[in-house]
Amino acid sequence: MQKFPYPVPQRDPPLSPRLTLPSMYDLPSEDPEEPGLPDEFHDLQPHLLSQTLRLQGYGDQMFTGTDLNLYYDVRHPLWQKRPDWFLVLGVPRLYDDIDLRASYVVWQEGVNPFMVVELLSPGTAQEDLGEQAESESLISNGQVKETPPSKWQVYEQILRVPYYLVFSRYTNQLRCFQLRGSRYEEQQLDAAHPRLWIPELGLGLGLWQGNYDGITRPWLRWYDAEAQWIPTPEERAELEAERAELEAERANQAIAQLQQVVRNLLLQGMSIEQVAMLVGLSEAQVSRWAAD
Repeated sequence: MQKFPYPVPQRDPPLSPRLTLPSMYDLPSEDPEEPGLPDEFHDLQPHLLSQTLRLQGYGDQMFTGTDLNLYYDVRHPLWQKRPDWFLVLGVPRLYDDIDLRASYVVWQEGVNPFMVVELLSPGTAQEDLGEQAESESLISNGQVKETPPSKWQVYEQILRVPYYLVFSRYTNQLRCFQLRGSRYEEQQLDAAHPRLWIPELGLGLGLWQGNYDGITRPWLRWYDAEAQWIPTPEERAELEAERAELEAERANQAIAQLQQVVRNLLLQGMSIEQVAMLVGLSEAQVSRWAAD
């Protein structure tokens, strides 16, 4: 990856910001030195969130990112956070409708995330929950060097993400913070059955106890207005197969009952023509059933 020549010299007339500011093609997509390297849960849980997210009215104008660099400050173009999962509304599924995203660059996209979910790790919990000290300006070799803000500061004060959720797989505690004015306000959830309804989405998010990918434990999952957990594609396929099997069984039962009716009418002395007219079948079909 070539270093982006930032800032780009302007012209007259000036170039568009999309041409002069770094994009996802210019910025690194990985940070191997970042603490809190993901474990298997950090792979499975975000996948379940994306699989069960079924929004009405957005079509492909939404994007979910998992463990993807989020660049948030054009004044410090290399500063980034890496949310475990985030949702953006009103942007195309593909970058410029043509390419898979390598990162999410706010000043290129023009839309901030609507929701961020962080999965707490012992090494990142303080930053995720805003318990670290505020970022400071340090003096190094006579020059002022700013330190990047914490995730909490970025989500609350810079990006102003409306919903910020944190979940610990160690304690199975779900906490939700909603932006009220200039600060996050924690929402009170039922400790035994934590759920949060999000009216802007027409969906809710809560803890579901069940088996996902062979692992039985509490999982963060979406539910609908009837408080029903939204199924994964695999679960939907299973439901469709069960529904088709049930319909086939009912159809077979109905046919068996109709066959019995036909036989009874024939035993009572009615002709094949009369039975066919009475039950709405062809004479050939009645004849076949009579012969069985």
